[in-house]
Amino acid sequence: GVSWNESQQCRLLLPEQLQLCRRNLEVMPSIVRAARHTQLLCQQTFADMRWNCSSIQRAPRFGPDLLKGTREAAFVYALAAAAVSHGIARACASGELPLCSCGHGPPGDPGPGGRWGGCGDNLSFGLQLGAAFADSSAKSSKLRTHGSKAMNLHNSAVGRMVLSDSLDTKCKCHGVSGSCSVKTCWKGLSSLDEIASDLKSKYLAAIKVSHRLVGSRKQLIPKEMDARPVTETDLVYLINSPDYCTPNLQLGSLGTQDRQCNKSSVGSASCDLLCCGRGYNTYTEEVQERCHCRYRWCCSVVCRTCRRSVHRYVCK
Repeated sequence: GVSWNESQQCRLLLPEQLQLCRRNLEVMPSIVRAARHTQLLCQQTFADMRWNCSSIQRAPRFGPDLLKGTREAAFVYALAAAAVSHGIARACASGELPLCSCGHGPPGDPGPGGRWGGCGDNLSFGLQLGAAFADSSAKSSKLRTHGSKAMNLHNSAVGRMVLSDSLDTKCKCHGVSGSCSVKTCWKGLSSLDEIASDLKSKYLAAIKVSHRLVGSRKQLIPKEMDARPVTETDLVYLINSPDYCTPNLQLGSLGTQDRQCNKSSVGSASCDLLCCGRGYNTYTEEVQERCHCRYRWCCSVVCRTCRRSVHRYVCK
Protein backbone atom coordinates (compact mmCIF):
# COMPACT_ATOMS: atom_id res chain seq x y z
CA GLY A 1 0.00 0.00 0.00
CA VAL A 2 3.03 2.32 0.11
CA SER A 3 4.04 4.19 -3.04
CA TRP A 4 7.48 3.32 -4.29
CA ASN A 5 10.11 6.04 -4.17
CA GLU A 6 13.00 5.63 -6.58
CA SER A 7 15.54 7.16 -4.18
CA GLN A 8 14.63 4.87 -1.27
CA GLN A 9 13.00 1.48 -1.90
CA CYS A 10 14.73 0.90 -5.25
CA ARG A 11 18.11 1.13 -3.51
CA LEU A 12 17.17 -1.89 -1.40
CA LEU A 13 17.19 -4.13 -4.48
CA LEU A 14 20.10 -5.83 -6.21
CA PRO A 15 22.30 -3.43 -8.23
CA GLU A 16 21.18 -5.20 -11.41
CA GLN A 17 17.55 -4.37 -10.59
CA LEU A 18 18.06 -0.73 -9.58
CA GLN A 19 17.57 0.84 -13.01
CA LEU A 20 14.66 -1.49 -13.82
CA CYS A 21 12.99 -0.37 -10.60
CA ARG A 22 13.50 3.33 -11.29
CA ARG A 23 12.07 3.00 -14.81
CA ASN A 24 9.07 0.88 -13.72
CA LEU A 25 7.94 2.17 -10.32
CA GLU A 26 4.28 1.38 -11.10
CA VAL A 27 5.12 -2.32 -11.46
CA MET A 28 6.94 -2.71 -8.15
CA PRO A 29 3.86 -3.40 -5.96
CA SER A 30 3.00 -6.33 -8.29
CA ILE A 31 6.55 -7.66 -8.01
CA VAL A 32 6.55 -7.34 -4.21
CA ARG A 33 3.27 -9.30 -4.07
CA ALA A 34 4.77 -11.93 -6.36
CA ALA A 35 7.80 -12.29 -4.08
CA ARG A 36 5.58 -12.76 -1.04
CA HIS A 37 3.39 -15.22 -2.93
CA THR A 38 6.50 -17.18 -3.91
CA GLN A 39 7.55 -17.46 -0.26
CA LEU A 40 4.12 -18.61 0.87
CA LEU A 41 3.56 -21.08 -1.98
CA CYS A 42 7.01 -22.64 -1.66
CA GLN A 43 6.42 -23.34 2.03
CA GLN A 44 2.93 -24.71 1.36
CA THR A 45 4.12 -26.91 -1.50
CA PHE A 46 6.91 -28.50 0.56
CA ALA A 47 5.23 -28.46 3.98
CA ASP A 48 5.18 -32.28 4.14
CA MET A 49 8.80 -32.85 3.08
CA ARG A 50 12.14 -32.82 4.90
CA TRP A 51 13.13 -29.63 3.10
CA ASN A 52 10.13 -27.42 3.81
CA CYS A 53 11.39 -24.22 2.14
CA SER A 54 11.69 -22.44 5.48
CA SER A 55 14.96 -20.81 4.36
CA ILE A 56 13.10 -18.72 1.78
CA GLN A 57 11.93 -16.49 4.62
CA ARG A 58 15.42 -14.94 4.60
CA ALA A 59 15.18 -13.94 0.92
CA PRO A 60 16.91 -12.26 -0.79
CA ARG A 61 19.67 -13.46 1.59
CA PHE A 62 19.60 -17.10 0.50
CA GLY A 63 21.33 -19.82 2.47
CA PRO A 64 23.53 -22.62 1.06
CA ASP A 65 20.49 -24.75 0.18
CA LEU A 66 19.49 -22.13 -2.42
CA LEU A 67 22.94 -20.83 -3.43
CA LYS A 68 24.89 -23.96 -4.33
CA GLY A 69 22.95 -25.22 -7.34
CA THR A 70 20.63 -27.72 -5.64
CA ARG A 71 17.32 -28.97 -7.01
CA GLU A 72 15.66 -26.85 -4.29
CA ALA A 73 17.24 -23.76 -5.85
CA ALA A 74 15.92 -24.94 -9.23
CA PHE A 75 12.36 -24.96 -7.90
CA VAL A 76 12.63 -21.57 -6.18
CA TYR A 77 14.05 -19.79 -9.23
CA ALA A 78 11.42 -21.34 -11.51
CA LEU A 79 8.53 -20.47 -9.19
CA ALA A 80 9.79 -16.92 -8.60
CA ALA A 81 10.10 -16.28 -12.35
CA ALA A 82 6.60 -17.61 -12.98
CA ALA A 83 5.15 -15.59 -10.08
CA VAL A 84 6.63 -12.28 -11.25
CA SER A 85 5.32 -12.69 -14.82
CA HIS A 86 1.96 -13.95 -13.49
CA GLY A 87 1.60 -10.94 -11.18
CA ILE A 88 2.38 -8.43 -13.92
CA ALA A 89 0.06 -10.13 -16.43
CA ARG A 90 -2.81 -10.06 -13.90
CA ALA A 91 -2.06 -6.44 -12.91
CA CYS A 92 -2.37 -5.41 -16.57
CA ALA A 93 -5.78 -7.09 -16.83
CA SER A 94 -7.04 -5.49 -13.62
CA GLY A 95 -6.19 -1.98 -14.84
CA GLU A 96 -3.63 -1.49 -12.08
CA LEU A 97 -0.80 -0.58 -14.48
CA PRO A 98 -1.03 2.44 -16.81
CA LEU A 99 1.64 1.08 -19.18
CA CYS A 100 -0.33 -2.01 -20.27
CA SER A 101 -3.89 -3.22 -20.74
CA CYS A 102 -5.85 -6.43 -21.35
CA GLY A 103 -4.35 -9.30 -23.28
CA HIS A 104 -5.94 -9.93 -26.66
CA GLY A 105 -7.57 -13.16 -27.78
CA PRO A 106 -6.16 -14.97 -30.83
CA PRO A 107 -7.68 -14.48 -34.29
CA GLY A 108 -10.94 -16.26 -35.08
CA ASP A 109 -13.76 -17.32 -32.79
CA PRO A 110 -13.20 -19.27 -29.56
CA GLY A 111 -15.82 -21.85 -30.57
CA PRO A 112 -19.50 -22.28 -31.38
CA GLY A 113 -21.55 -19.44 -29.93
CA GLY A 114 -18.46 -17.76 -28.54
CA ARG A 115 -16.84 -14.39 -29.03
CA TRP A 116 -13.70 -12.82 -27.66
CA GLY A 117 -14.34 -10.22 -24.97
CA GLY A 118 -13.75 -9.54 -21.32
CA CYS A 119 -10.21 -8.71 -20.23
CA GLY A 120 -7.64 -11.43 -20.62
CA ASP A 121 -4.36 -11.68 -18.71
CA ASN A 122 -1.61 -9.86 -20.61
CA LEU A 123 0.85 -12.75 -20.78
CA SER A 124 3.15 -11.25 -23.40
CA PHE A 125 3.79 -8.09 -21.34
CA GLY A 126 4.12 -10.15 -18.15
CA LEU A 127 6.73 -12.41 -19.74
CA GLN A 128 8.71 -9.52 -21.18
CA LEU A 129 8.97 -7.40 -18.05
CA GLY A 130 8.96 -10.36 -15.67
CA ALA A 131 11.98 -11.88 -17.42
CA ALA A 132 13.86 -8.59 -17.13
CA PHE A 133 13.39 -8.54 -13.34
CA ALA A 134 13.78 -12.26 -12.61
CA ASP A 135 16.79 -12.81 -14.85
CA SER A 136 18.62 -9.75 -13.55
CA SER A 137 19.04 -11.51 -10.19
CA ALA A 138 20.03 -14.78 -11.89
CA LYS A 139 22.77 -12.88 -13.77
CA SER A 140 24.05 -11.33 -10.55
CA SER A 141 27.83 -11.09 -10.35
CA LYS A 142 27.59 -12.31 -6.76
CA LEU A 143 26.88 -15.84 -7.97
CA ARG A 144 29.98 -17.96 -7.69
CA THR A 145 30.17 -19.68 -11.07
CA HIS A 146 29.01 -19.37 -14.66
CA GLY A 147 27.38 -22.76 -14.14
CA SER A 148 25.15 -21.35 -11.40
CA LYS A 149 24.11 -18.48 -13.65
CA ALA A 150 23.34 -20.82 -16.56
CA MET A 151 21.34 -23.12 -14.26
CA ASN A 152 19.29 -20.31 -12.74
CA LEU A 153 18.53 -18.71 -16.12
CA HIS A 154 17.46 -22.09 -17.51
CA ASN A 155 15.18 -22.82 -14.55
CA SER A 156 13.66 -19.33 -14.65
CA ALA A 157 12.81 -19.93 -18.31
CA VAL A 158 11.18 -23.25 -17.36
CA GLY A 159 9.00 -21.44 -14.82
CA ARG A 160 7.83 -18.97 -17.47
CA MET A 161 7.18 -21.81 -19.91
CA VAL A 162 4.95 -23.63 -17.39
CA LEU A 163 3.13 -20.32 -16.87
CA SER A 164 2.68 -19.83 -20.63
CA ASP A 165 1.36 -23.36 -21.07
CA SER A 166 -1.28 -22.66 -18.41
CA LEU A 167 -2.91 -19.90 -20.50
CA ASP A 168 -6.36 -21.23 -21.34
CA THR A 169 -9.67 -20.06 -22.76
CA LYS A 170 -12.19 -19.09 -20.11
CA CYS A 171 -15.81 -18.25 -20.98
CA LYS A 172 -18.91 -16.77 -19.38
CA CYS A 173 -22.38 -17.68 -20.62
CA HIS A 174 -25.10 -15.18 -21.51
CA GLY A 175 -28.67 -15.93 -22.47
CA VAL A 176 -32.27 -16.09 -21.40
CA SER A 177 -32.98 -18.11 -18.24
CA GLY A 178 -29.38 -19.15 -17.83
CA SER A 179 -28.97 -20.57 -21.30
CA CYS A 180 -25.61 -20.41 -23.01
CA SER A 181 -26.67 -19.11 -26.41
CA VAL A 182 -23.81 -16.60 -26.35
CA LYS A 183 -20.43 -16.94 -24.65
CA THR A 184 -17.92 -14.19 -23.93
CA CYS A 185 -14.43 -15.66 -23.80
CA TRP A 186 -10.96 -14.48 -22.84
CA LYS A 187 -7.50 -15.92 -22.23
CA GLY A 188 -6.67 -16.45 -18.56
CA LEU A 189 -3.75 -17.94 -16.62
CA SER A 190 -4.01 -20.75 -14.09
CA SER A 191 -3.60 -19.94 -10.41
CA LEU A 192 -0.08 -19.91 -9.00
CA ASP A 193 -1.04 -22.88 -6.80
CA GLU A 194 -1.41 -24.98 -9.96
CA ILE A 195 1.84 -23.60 -11.37
CA ALA A 196 3.65 -24.54 -8.14
CA SER A 197 2.19 -28.06 -8.27
CA ASP A 198 3.41 -28.54 -11.85
CA LEU A 199 6.87 -27.25 -10.92
CA LYS A 200 7.05 -29.62 -7.94
CA SER A 201 6.56 -32.53 -10.36
CA LYS A 202 9.45 -31.15 -12.42
CA TYR A 203 11.50 -30.74 -9.22
CA LEU A 204 11.07 -34.45 -8.45
CA ALA A 205 12.19 -35.34 -12.00
CA ALA A 206 14.99 -32.73 -12.22
CA ILE A 207 18.20 -33.66 -14.07
CA LYS A 208 21.66 -33.31 -12.55
CA VAL A 209 23.91 -31.45 -15.01
CA SER A 210 27.38 -30.00 -15.45
CA HIS A 211 28.32 -26.84 -17.34
CA ARG A 212 30.67 -28.09 -20.04
CA LEU A 213 32.15 -26.88 -23.29
CA VAL A 214 30.31 -28.34 -26.27
CA GLY A 215 31.73 -27.12 -29.54
CA SER A 216 32.38 -23.40 -29.20
CA ARG A 217 30.16 -22.69 -26.18
CA LYS A 218 29.34 -24.07 -22.76
CA GLN A 219 26.07 -25.92 -22.23
CA LEU A 220 24.23 -27.71 -19.43
CA ILE A 221 24.87 -31.41 -20.08
CA PRO A 222 23.51 -34.36 -18.02
CA LYS A 223 26.05 -35.47 -15.43
CA GLU A 224 25.17 -39.13 -15.82
CA MET A 225 25.93 -40.77 -19.15
CA ASP A 226 22.66 -42.72 -19.19
CA ALA A 227 20.46 -39.71 -18.32
CA ARG A 228 18.04 -38.34 -20.89
CA PRO A 229 19.04 -35.14 -22.70
CA VAL A 230 18.09 -31.83 -21.06
CA THR A 231 15.13 -30.12 -22.71
CA GLU A 232 13.69 -26.64 -22.28
CA THR A 233 10.96 -28.09 -20.04
CA ASP A 234 13.29 -29.80 -17.51
CA LEU A 235 14.47 -28.34 -14.24
CA VAL A 236 18.21 -28.86 -13.75
CA TYR A 237 20.60 -28.81 -10.79
CA LEU A 238 24.38 -28.95 -10.30
CA ILE A 239 24.95 -30.67 -6.93
CA ASN A 240 23.14 -33.24 -4.82
CA SER A 241 21.10 -31.96 -1.89
CA PRO A 242 21.76 -33.07 1.69
CA ASP A 243 19.14 -35.36 3.20
CA TYR A 244 17.99 -32.44 5.41
CA CYS A 245 17.65 -34.84 8.36
CA THR A 246 20.13 -33.17 10.71
CA PRO A 247 21.20 -29.53 11.14
CA ASN A 248 24.18 -28.47 9.03
CA LEU A 249 24.67 -24.75 8.45
CA GLN A 250 27.31 -25.30 5.76
CA LEU A 251 24.80 -27.27 3.68
CA GLY A 252 21.76 -25.19 4.58
CA SER A 253 20.07 -28.08 6.39
CA LEU A 254 17.89 -27.20 9.39
CA GLY A 255 17.06 -30.81 10.25
CA THR A 256 13.63 -32.22 11.03
CA GLN A 257 13.78 -32.38 14.83
CA ASP A 258 10.55 -31.08 16.42
CA ARG A 259 8.70 -31.22 13.08
CA GLN A 260 5.14 -32.56 13.30
CA CYS A 261 4.63 -35.76 11.30
CA ASN A 262 1.65 -37.84 10.17
CA LYS A 263 1.56 -41.27 11.78
CA SER A 264 -1.01 -42.66 9.34
CA SER A 265 0.69 -41.38 6.18
CA VAL A 266 2.84 -43.52 3.89
CA GLY A 267 4.19 -40.52 1.96
CA SER A 268 6.87 -37.92 2.64
CA ALA A 269 4.98 -36.61 5.70
CA SER A 270 5.04 -40.01 7.42
CA CYS A 271 6.77 -40.18 10.79
CA ASP A 272 9.22 -42.77 9.44
CA LEU A 273 10.42 -40.64 6.50
CA LEU A 274 10.12 -37.17 8.00
CA CYS A 275 11.84 -38.18 11.23
CA CYS A 276 14.59 -40.02 9.29
CA GLY A 277 14.19 -43.17 11.39
CA ARG A 278 14.90 -41.38 14.70
CA GLY A 279 11.41 -42.01 16.03
CA TYR A 280 8.86 -39.56 17.36
CA ASN A 281 7.17 -38.40 20.55
CA THR A 282 3.41 -38.47 21.00
CA TYR A 283 1.56 -35.59 22.66
CA THR A 284 -2.09 -35.21 23.51
CA GLU A 285 -3.61 -31.79 23.09
CA GLU A 286 -7.10 -30.58 23.95
CA VAL A 287 -8.67 -28.36 21.29
CA GLN A 288 -11.87 -26.34 21.24
CA GLU A 289 -14.14 -26.31 18.19
CA ARG A 290 -17.66 -25.32 17.21
CA CYS A 291 -20.20 -28.14 17.31
CA HIS A 292 -23.95 -28.92 17.37
CA CYS A 293 -24.63 -25.96 15.11
CA ARG A 294 -28.24 -25.11 14.23
CA TYR A 295 -29.92 -22.47 12.17
CA ARG A 296 -31.99 -19.90 14.06
CA TRP A 297 -34.80 -18.03 12.28
CA CYS A 298 -33.90 -15.37 11.15
CA CYS A 299 -30.94 -15.24 10.33
CA SER A 300 -28.10 -16.71 12.33
CA VAL A 301 -26.31 -19.96 13.13
CA VAL A 302 -25.91 -20.87 16.79
CA CYS A 303 -23.21 -23.34 17.87
CA ARG A 304 -21.92 -24.85 21.08
CA THR A 305 -18.25 -25.14 21.95
CA CYS A 306 -16.93 -28.69 22.28
CA ARG A 307 -13.60 -29.97 23.51
CA ARG A 308 -11.79 -33.00 22.16
CA SER A 309 -8.38 -34.59 22.52
CA VAL A 310 -6.03 -34.66 19.54
CA HIS A 311 -2.83 -36.69 19.24
CA ARG A 312 0.25 -34.90 17.87
CA TYR A 313 3.36 -36.72 16.65
CA VAL A 314 6.66 -34.80 16.74
CA CYS A 315 10.03 -35.97 15.41
CA LYS A 316 12.79 -36.73 17.93
